[in-house]
Amino acid sequence: MALPPAAGAATWRCCGHLLTRPFSQATRRGARPGGEELGRLPLDDLGSVPRPAGGLELLFGLSPCLLALRAARRRVARLLIQAGRSGLEGQRAELQRAAEARTIPVLRPRRRELDVLCRHQVHQGVCMEVSPLRPRPWAEAEAEKARPGDDPQQLWLVLEGLQDPRNLGAVLRSAHFLGVDKVITSRRNSCPLTPVVSKASAGAMEVMDVFSTDDLAGFLQARARQGWLVAGTVGCPGPEITPSSKIPITHCLEFLWDRPTLLVLGNEGSGLSREVQASCQLLLTILPGRQLPPGLESLNVSVAAGILLHSICSQRKGFPVEGRREQLPQDPQDPSAASEAASVAQHPGPSSGSQEKRQDGG
Repeated sequence: MALPPAAGAATWRCCGHLLTRPFSQATRRGARPGGEELGRLPLDDLGSVPRPAGGLELLFGLSPCLLALRAARRRVARLLIQAGRSGLEGQRAELQRAAEARTIPVLRPRRRELDVLCRHQVHQGVCMEVSPLRPRPWAEAEAEKARPGDDPQQLWLVLEGLQDPRNLGAVLRSAHFLGVDKVITSRRNSCPLTPVVSKASAGAMEVMDVFSTDDLAGFLQARARQGWLVAGTVGCPGPEITPSSKIPITHCLEFLWDRPTLLVLGNEGSGLSREVQASCQLLLTILPGRQLPPGLESLNVSVAAGILLHSICSQRKGFPVEGRREQLPQDPQDPSAASEAASVAQHPGPSSGSQEKRQDGG
């Protein structure tokens, strides 16, 4: 079983562009969407992943393998743990116990054999032959769909045409960490849930429900009719750029999360298609912290996703706040640290106010 080589970092085109270019006719004939940015990625990262006999694939890395065993959503043919260690401890020992409890064969190949098998990916001495994990069709989730009145702070992440497996994995890791309720992808032109995605997500892919739909624009429009806010994402237009879209553009730090929301991210190179962007009621953007020279007006899509998700999820009731500085450990030999902690504990109001000013850009 061979896995794809490492990919270069694809970028989320940003300042001065509205990211609305639809897929071209060349794309429909089989060319990869995303234009020049994705064109620089190795073909192996965007193509199908070779699999061993029986339709299995090779999952690699400690967290992906352990979480896959715990979730029990994949069929596991065998577990491979690197030989030559004096004794298995921690997660490796847990992996072996979990596999033996399910009568899964455990093999102990040498490091060199694992390197060849994983095509020199960072496998951490562990891999498993498993059945593929695929997105669930959205039709299966219709029975459990949530009404807007159930929870005003529901957040679903919608991904249109993400191609780079490492980008997708990093986005899923952030979404799981920050408490996104559901993830929905477009079935067309999207990266499948490969072992590379699972490794980049630190195994979060193994425990998340990822859905897919053939009609992303129709899905967004149906949710909007039910009272959801559909918020797309767009590059920040500079002062010399006049936005061509009639959809309002809002800085992500000024966004007020007061109803169920769908956050929509587009393809690494071409962004949101025209049809999907036209289904959005609002466009969120990230403003740069300085004047940027040509060639640096972009953010990686997974970085952009983390910033946008945190700016929204930090408004959720019960979300940890930075103002609780008195709970952080202080150096007992530093008297200034102790006095500062006491001051924060006695006078939390001014500290909180200063933080609010910083968040508002004051």
